[in-house]
Amino acid sequence: MTEEHAVQNRIREALSPYAVIFRANVGSGMTYDGRYFSTGLPKGFSDLFGVRKSDGKAIFIEVKAPNGRTTAEQKLFIKVMRQNGAVAGICRSPEDALKLVLGEIK
Repeated sequence: MTEEHAVQNRIREALSPYAVIFRANVGSGMTYDGRYFSTGLPKGFSDLFGVRKSDGKAIFIEVKAPNGRTTAEQKLFIKVMRQNGAVAGICRSPEDALKLVLGEIK
């Protein structure tokens, strides 16, 4: 398991009382018979997504290891989600995720 995957799992656990969170498995590959496939999610789609239990607001979290870098596509995706009313951001720890998700509840 990569460091980023470990952080994703810790974030999912920390948010479980407050949100329903799913991990987006993105990527591409080949089938056993040699056909190419893609998961179909847009470039930049966040690692974790879901809804906040208190109000049903959409959540998108791009998870990065402590020294991980965000791509231009990831930054744009987060910007567009925020512009459309979602809770969206970059998190490097469960504490970051809790601040993001709970910080907007008024």
